[in-house]
Parts: sequence; C-alpha cells; structure tokens
Amino acid sequence: MHEHAAAPTPRTEPAAASDRPRDAGRPPTGALVTFLLGGLTATTPLAMDMYLPSLPEVTRSLRAPAVTVQLTLTACMAGLALGQLVVGPMSDRWGRRRPLLIGIAGYLLATALCALAPNVETLIAFRLVQGLAGAAGVVIARAVVRDLYDGVAMARFFSTLMLISGAAPIVAPLIGGQILRVTDWRGVFVVLTLVGVLLGALVWLRLPETLPAAERHGGGVREALRSMRGLLADLPFTGYMLAGGFAFAALFAYVSASPFVIQEIYGASPQTFSLLFGLNSVGLVAAGQINGKVLVGRVSLDKVLAAGLTVIVLAATALLLIATGALGDVGLVPVAASLFVLMSAMGITLPNAQSLALLRTRHAAGSASALLGTSSFLVGAVASPLVGVAGEHTAVPMAVVQLAGALVAVACFVGMCRPWNTRGNARAGSEGDEN
Repeated sequence: MHEHAAAPTPRTEPAAASDRPRDAGRPPTGALVTFLLGGLTATTPLAMDMYLPSLPEVTRSLRAPAVTVQLTLTACMAGLALGQLVVGPMSDRWGRRRPLLIGIAGYLLATALCALAPNVETLIAFRLVQGLAGAAGVVIARAVVRDLYDGVAMARFFSTLMLISGAAPIVAPLIGGQILRVTDWRGVFVVLTLVGVLLGALVWLRLPETLPAAERHGGGVREALRSMRGLLADLPFTGYMLAGGFAFAALFAYVSASPFVIQEIYGASPQTFSLLFGLNSVGLVAAGQINGKVLVGRVSLDKVLAAGLTVIVLAATALLLIATGALGDVGLVPVAASLFVLMSAMGITLPNAQSLALLRTRHAAGSASALLGTSSFLVGAVASPLVGVAGEHTAVPMAVVQLAGALVAVACFVGMCRPWNTRGNARAGSEGDEN
C-alpha cells in the first residue's frame, strides 16, 4: 500500500469537460475550498445537533413515545455510518464531483421531506435517507483533501477543517433553539434545507473535480470490496483507523453522558453545562489549530498522535479516580478540568490519526475515507449506550468507557502501526514536506 503515497503531480491528462479542474495543473486550493470542505463535513452533524432542542416538541406534535422519537437520531447516525461505505468507493470509480452532487441532491430532498413527515415512522425513514445521502459530504471531503495534499500539508489542512466542523456542535443547538422561538420543529428542517441549497450551489459552481479520470478505478461492488480488503490488509492503515475510532469512542461517551453527569450528579445548572460544553469544544478546536500551525512540520505525526493518546489516557484515568471516590469528594471543578483536557487532546489525536491513515493510500482515497468514517461512527455508536449501564447515580461508566477506548486506541497504535519503525514512512513524510 505504501507505494501509493506519492505526492500529487500536475494534472495534464485528458478528462471530460465536467471533470477537468478549472486551473489545469494546479489543484484548487484557497479559503473558499477550505470553507466548502469544512461545510461538507459539518452539514450532517448540523442536521443532527440543530434538531436536538426540538425533540420534546416532536414527541408532542407526532404523538409518539420519546423512545421512538429518539430513533430519528439513531436512524440518521446509522445512515451516516453506512452511507460512507457506499459513497467512498463510488467516488474512487466515478470521481469526487458526481457522487458528491448526487449525495447533496438526495440530502436536500430527504431534509425537505422531513419537514413534511406526517408521523414518526415516516420521519425515521426520511432521517435514515438524510444520513445516507449526507454521508457523501463527509467522506468525499476527506477524499478531496487526500487528492490535493500529502504529508504535512494534509495534516495541517485536517486541523483547519476541525476548526469549521468542530464549531458545528457548539452553534447547532443554539441555532436550533432560536429557530424554535419563531417556528416549530418543521421549521428547523426548512432552515437545514436552505443551508444545503446554498452549499450545494457553491459546490456546483466552485468545486471542480480533483480526481483525474486516469486515476479512477473501474469495476463494481467486487472491485470496491477488493479495494477495502487491501486497505484493511495494510496493518498500519488499520492500526491508525482503529486508534482514531476508539479515541472517537471516548468522545462519544462524553457527548452521551456529560449532560447527565454534569447536571444530575454534580448539580450544575443547564446554563453552566452549556458553558462547559462550549468551553470543551473551544479547547478541541484550539488544540487542532495548535496542531496544524505549530506542531505539524516540526514534530513527526506519529509523535504528536502518541502525545494526544497519552493525554487522553491520563485524563480518563483522572476521571475514573474521581468517579470512584478514590480522590474524595472533589466537586465539579476537577471533573470539568479533566473533561476539558480530554476533549482538547482530541484536537491533536483525531486529525493526525486520519492523516497517517490516508498517507498509506493514494489510489483508493475514497474507500479509505469511507472506512475511517464508518469505523469511527460504529465504534462510537456502540460506546454511547454503555455509559448508562450502571444507572443514573454514577459517572463511573462514562469514565470506564473513555479509559477503555483510550487504552484500546493506544494498543492498536503501538501494536499495529509500530511508530518507532519510521523508515517505511520516510518517503511519504519527505514528499509531504515538499507541499
């Protein structure tokens, strides 16, 4: 797999008019492309998080049990995970632009239909389609980054994307709450549709094809499965994928359990929880920027990833000691501090894990991106319900899930990636430095 990690060369081979980059021989970069790719990665998280404040209203409006309404979130998450497995290989075969535009069109249609859903069963079905189609933006955005960048430049760009996509969970519930002041839950989906129309129009007009026809793969499902099997057979790629996925599980455990832990166990008000949640998200984004602008290019990606995983393990260990009472009754401040450190470490862990995995592939970036995204969401989806297994009066399950995920991530990184063996990555790193 490593021989595909060569730096991109000027694209002069013939291609269809719709697929040819606007500036021949020069990849499309700049603030607008950064904004577009960040918007694509943030669209589906926005669709999930902006909808959260309206869940009680949906329950009353559709006369459905709360547990059934919660399935609208599960359906969107499942669609997002599974859709990436389909769209990624499609983009390797037909290029990035065509599957992306089809996915955006499907997302817009499904989102508009969500606003018209007459009952909860129909809403669940439309949310599933929304996640499946929205997966195109998430997976193809990563593949486009791989088309345009290598090595250090790619790691820096992923850190920049984290600034945009990391802001989505902060602002989405706030926007959703303000929308509900002037309309009902259906209006949330109308706003999401309008945002999708704007993003789709910009993609249509300003994001050219980044995968030349000469670098695409033929074949159908069998070829896609062979490509993914080849990726998974590359031990370092799988190691980076699993390391990032299990680190992501610690993040999912935080998202699932922190509202209960902070408010119910430690007595914080909803306003205090919102403040802490936003502060932790700012820490994640800030760490991502430090990673891209300070660490990457000066410290090897493997060393930065190792540091991030180590900090996550230490923070999760501190949370477990606090939750079990081993440190006495310490109150909210140490818990909030530990969660802040853990979430901030995600800002240097997740982008570098993705960068190191994608450096292992060149001609199957779509399939590789699909595997990275699907593995993270599936592991996170399994981790989320585990945080409540011991009832409503302890934070121990959250801390245990976070520590277990972090330790498994470290084991995968050390055992499968073998970061001390740098000779195999030397060529990729030197080529990335040239960018």
